[in-house]
Amino acid sequence: MAQEAFIKAYRALPQFRGESAFYTWLYRIAINTARNWLAQNNRRPSTPSAQENEDGETFDATDNLTDSSNPESEMASRQIAETVNKAINDLPEELRNAIVMREIDGMTYEDIAESMSCPIGTVRSRIFRAREAIAIRLRPLLGDTGDRRW
Repeated sequence: MAQEAFIKAYRALPQFRGESAFYTWLYRIAINTARNWLAQNNRRPSTPSAQENEDGETFDATDNLTDSSNPESEMASRQIAETVNKAINDLPEELRNAIVMREIDGMTYEDIAESMSCPIGTVRSRIFRAREAIAIRLRPLLGDTGDRRW
């Protein structure tokens, strides 16, 4: 997918008008390429459970990161990670895209608004609604009664 996205971007370089950041333009091409592939192959996008560091090495967030952890805390961490991933996957597409761009990709609200072609207020609303939906799923695992905002 990445290679195909870069080829499409290279071919479309003459059409790049500079009205947005190059990163945003390239990101939109990559997202559309991936969506088209998923649609052609009848698949849903997944959320990444692994993070990549600058050396290209990946680590799974559910891996044992300290020697002092016990099986109970490891199980709780796995349950939380699975619940968050499932909650993100179950979100409507516009909420899922907004929360992934913000929390996983680390994009600014302005870049997300530009990428999603919507006002910044809409982006803020989508991210808020996505966080609330995820929090509802996490409350039972964390023993929270829901009487406070996260």
